[in-house]
Amino acid sequence: MLKKNYTVASVEFKFFAADYPDSPGVYLMKNGRGRIIYVGKAKRLRRRLASYFQGGSGHTPKTRVLVSQVRQIDILLTTTEKEALLLEAGLIKKHKPRYNVVLKDDKQYVLFKLDKKMEYPRLSMTRRAVRDGSIYFGPYTSAAAARATWKILGKVFPLRKCSDTVFHNRVRPCLYYDMHQCLAPCVLEVDQLLYMNQVHRVELILSGHSSDLLVSLTRKMTDASRDMKFEQAAEYRDQIQAVKKTIEGQVAVIHDKRDRDVIGLAESEKGLGLGVLFIRQGRLLDQKQFFWPGLTLDEGPEVLESFLAQFYGANRFIPSMIIAPFDTGEGLLAEVLSERREGVVRIITPQGTQEKKLLELARSVAKRAKCRADTITLRLQKALKLSVEPARIECVDASHLGGQGMRVGQVVFEEGRRNMEASRIYSFPELEGSSDDYAALAAWAIRRVESGPPWPDLVLLDGGRGQLSAVERALGECVNDVCWELAAIAKGPSRRAGELGDMVFRPQRKNPLPLRPGSVELLFLQKVRDTAHRFVLGRQRSARKKVVLNSELTSLPGIGPKTARILWDRFEALDAMLEAERGDIESLPGIGKKKAEKIHSALQGLKMARLS
Repeated sequence: MLKKNYTVASVEFKFFAADYPDSPGVYLMKNGRGRIIYVGKAKRLRRRLASYFQGGSGHTPKTRVLVSQVRQIDILLTTTEKEALLLEAGLIKKHKPRYNVVLKDDKQYVLFKLDKKMEYPRLSMTRRAVRDGSIYFGPYTSAAAARATWKILGKVFPLRKCSDTVFHNRVRPCLYYDMHQCLAPCVLEVDQLLYMNQVHRVELILSGHSSDLLVSLTRKMTDASRDMKFEQAAEYRDQIQAVKKTIEGQVAVIHDKRDRDVIGLAESEKGLGLGVLFIRQGRLLDQKQFFWPGLTLDEGPEVLESFLAQFYGANRFIPSMIIAPFDTGEGLLAEVLSERREGVVRIITPQGTQEKKLLELARSVAKRAKCRADTITLRLQKALKLSVEPARIECVDASHLGGQGMRVGQVVFEEGRRNMEASRIYSFPELEGSSDDYAALAAWAIRRVESGPPWPDLVLLDGGRGQLSAVERALGECVNDVCWELAAIAKGPSRRAGELGDMVFRPQRKNPLPLRPGSVELLFLQKVRDTAHRFVLGRQRSARKKVVLNSELTSLPGIGPKTARILWDRFEALDAMLEAERGDIESLPGIGKKKAEKIHSALQGLKMARLS
């Protein structure tokens, strides 16, 4: 660990209420390392912030620890409290502050999508609820279970499986037609009334009206058997079995047919658990658990509000009713969720006996939520002997092609998961032809310090002691005070990535760390290293390919660097340029009719040369 420290780390934060406006907004609390540790919103910022630093005896343990670590508070003003709520949710999702309620398992769950606006609707699986007139069913927390249901329905209800693009361009039936799992409306004349009858049956199953469908199918099977139409009767039998297999495990928990989610909270010795019940048409479709260590039920209202704002995003299926254990206040959250759903959403406390029983069921689910104490970040802290838990890991790798195109790629892992949006690529034209990885990594370190927070808890280098020393020296020469934990992972004797002989080095240590081959910690570091390597290599090849293509493009008559840039900005790929019509080129800024004709002719010549 470098011995330099942040200057701000030793300065105790002094709060002065007059420094903050008494208006709506969002506040960001930062610690001595410049990391955002808490994001909050307030209708009146001055009053809300003052509550943290006055009367501390009434605070929860979490709040007392939070306040003790605050070294800086930034504010973002908004015009309304509603805007502050939306901004807060976005910032929490982006920065994942340590003391906020953060949904680490915030993936979109599987939904069934039935696009009834199409002439021949298709049943598909998706994770995004787009307001395009389609009907959605779900959610399913298990993608495997959802896919099994989709396969069962697809075998006995012959709806089309192909996408709209394939559907409109197909010239002959696919394999599903030969397997009698599709009527092939893409190329054959299919009775739309017959097709929509199949669609209606699938809709009845997924919307919870399976009992009505079973009665109807049983009657039709009996009639077909009595009329000696045994093949038709067998089809109805298969559909009955598919319906029963689809709904097995779904328990009827309430008599009405409304969609609702029920949220329960339960406190344990290690923290606070939250359980969600997904109830569709009166049946318990699925459930989900969340857990936050160190929290108590006293913080339940704050946890609930933050959870609702994050969990029910714009592309998630939102039911018309959410039953919660606490009152959410003035209806601000309900208004936001109603806008996301494009329909009324009510957030209520349980009103009757049935709803109270559902809340108890959700609370029992929350009680079963468990804390994953042995996380990969904690294991890395122990294995690498780090001073802090590496919540944010930045891994860098230098790459070049024969000394040309020197680049350093940076990937970021937060709480053990990759943050795709934080990936960066650094180019160093001044190092062209040098093939000096050490100089590239040192230059990266300087530019990374200049870019500012959020700072990494661990910087992992793809390399050995040489790369580690180069970065350490560069950071030591920086004007800004830095305090980064460094480590380097080098490939084993055979130089094969991922082999068990990989070695991990730390500063001020001659020998590699004694990480057990195949251990969770070493495998994770190898995964991070390989991710950075693939990222920088892919970006470098793309840049190299673009240079080659641009050279090929500028060699054509009538196309110089400026015109080439205009073409790249519009078409983004050379293949798209070759397929462009003359009118498309003529519509570009700064290109007239004669020039467009010349460019189009040159591109067509290049196209013919490629084909030959």
